[in-house]
Amino acid sequence: MYNPKSVKATDFIDHAEILDTLQYAHKHAADEPLIDSIIEKAKLRKGLSHREAAVLLDCAIPEKLKEIYSLAEQIKKDFYGNRIVMFAPLYLSNYCVNGCVYCPYHAKNKHIARKKLTQDEIRREVTALQDMGHKRLAIEAGEDPAMNPIDYILESIQTIYSIKHKNGAIRRVNVNIAATTVENYRKLKDAGIGTYILFQETYHKESYEKLHPTGPKHDYAYHTEAMDRAMEGGIDDVGLGVLFGLETYRYELAGLLMHAEHLEAVHGVGPHTISVPRIRRADDIDPDVFENGIDDDTFARIVAVIRIAVPYTGMIISTRETQACRERVLHLGISQISGGSRTSVGGYADTAPEEADSAQFEVSDTRTLDEVVRWLMQLGYIPSFCTACYREGRTGDRFMSLCKSGQILNCCHPNALMTLKEYLEDYASPETKAIGEALIERELCVIPRDKTREIAADRLARIARGERDFRF
Repeated sequence: MYNPKSVKATDFIDHAEILDTLQYAHKHAADEPLIDSIIEKAKLRKGLSHREAAVLLDCAIPEKLKEIYSLAEQIKKDFYGNRIVMFAPLYLSNYCVNGCVYCPYHAKNKHIARKKLTQDEIRREVTALQDMGHKRLAIEAGEDPAMNPIDYILESIQTIYSIKHKNGAIRRVNVNIAATTVENYRKLKDAGIGTYILFQETYHKESYEKLHPTGPKHDYAYHTEAMDRAMEGGIDDVGLGVLFGLETYRYELAGLLMHAEHLEAVHGVGPHTISVPRIRRADDIDPDVFENGIDDDTFARIVAVIRIAVPYTGMIISTRETQACRERVLHLGISQISGGSRTSVGGYADTAPEEADSAQFEVSDTRTLDEVVRWLMQLGYIPSFCTACYREGRTGDRFMSLCKSGQILNCCHPNALMTLKEYLEDYASPETKAIGEALIERELCVIPRDKTREIAADRLARIARGERDFRF
C-alpha cells in the first residue's frame, strides 16, 4: 500500500541510473535498429521510458531525427488537435527568502523593487487581464513565510475568482508557489485551484544544492517530493518543469521523465503539464555565466522527445521565448502558451518604470494577447480559453483516461471554438475577429454531423447574441 511518508526523492530520481542511461544513449546514438524499434514503440502512443527517450534525444542519424520530429507533431495532433490553450502569469509578490543564484528575487538582491500586491491591487490586475480576454491565470509568488503566507495566497485566489468585469471572469487559477505541506495543499485544493505547478529547476542533487545555497528551497528532498504531498492533499493535476541551462539537458530530460514515471506508477496519474523554460536575463542575472545553456535546435529536439515520451501531457512554453522559437516548437508538441505576459508584480495595471524593475525575467515575445491570438489562427491553430474540464471535474485520472483514449477531442474541440467566439465578440480587434470568424466556420465543419455539431452551432449563435451562460 502506498505510504507518502516512505517516498524518497533519491528512490525515484536515481543519480546512478541517470548516469548509466546517458552512457547507454551515447553508445547507441547511431544504432539504427534500436532507434527504429523505439520509434515503432512510440507510434503506439503509449509513451516511452526515460532510457528510450534518452536514445532519441542523442540520435545522430539525420533521417531518423526527421522521423522523430514528424512523429512528435502527429502525436500532438492526435491528443490535442490544433488547439492551443491560452494563459497569463500573475505575479503576486517577489519577496523571497531563498538564495537561488539564477533568480533576481534571491534574498541578497537589495536593489530590485520589492512589491506585494494588496487585494485591491489584485483586483486591478485581474480586471486588466480580463479586459485583454484572459480566462486562465497562473499565480506566482516568491517564498517568504512572513510576507507570502498560505493565507495570503488563499485570499488572493478567492479575490481572483470573485471578480466579474463586463463579460470577463477568471475561470481557472493555476498555482506556482513553493513546495509546502500536505495540509496547505488541501487548503489549495479546497480553494478551487486548477493545476499545482512546481519547477524542479534541476534534478541533479549536487547542482541543486549549490544553486540554492540558502533558504528552505535548499532542501532537495522536500522540494522534489512536493508533488507526492500535493497528490496526498487531493490535488490531482500537477505540473512539472526544469529550468534548462542550469545542468546538462540530457541529465534534466532523464530526471524529468523519471519523475513523470514515478507519478504514473505511484498515483496512477502522470503530470498534467510539463514546462520547458530556459534561463533568461534578469535584474542581476546574466545567463551567459551558466555553461549549460542550450541553442534553439537542441531546445526543439527536447520538446519533440518529451512529446513522444509523455504523449498525454500538456506542454507549456512562455514568453521567455521569441516568436520564432515559439512557432517552431508549436509544431513539435507545445499545447499551451502565454500571451501578453508581464513578469513584474503589478505589471498589468501599472506601467511605471519601477514595476519593470520587479520582473523575474526579460520577456522575449512582447506582443499583445490579440496579436498572439491572430498569429496562432494564421498558423492554423485554434486559440482556446476553455476551462471546462476543470469546471466539470474532468481532472486527474478522469482527464487522463479521456486523453489517452483520444476522447478528449470530443469535448475540447467544440469548447475551444466557443471560447474563441467569446474572445472574438468581446475583445478582438476587427482584423483578428475577421480571421477568427472564418476559422470557426471552417472548424465547425470538422465536428461530426450529429447532435454535437448542432449544439455547438446553436451556442456559437447565442454567444454572438451576447449570451454567456455556458460552462467553458
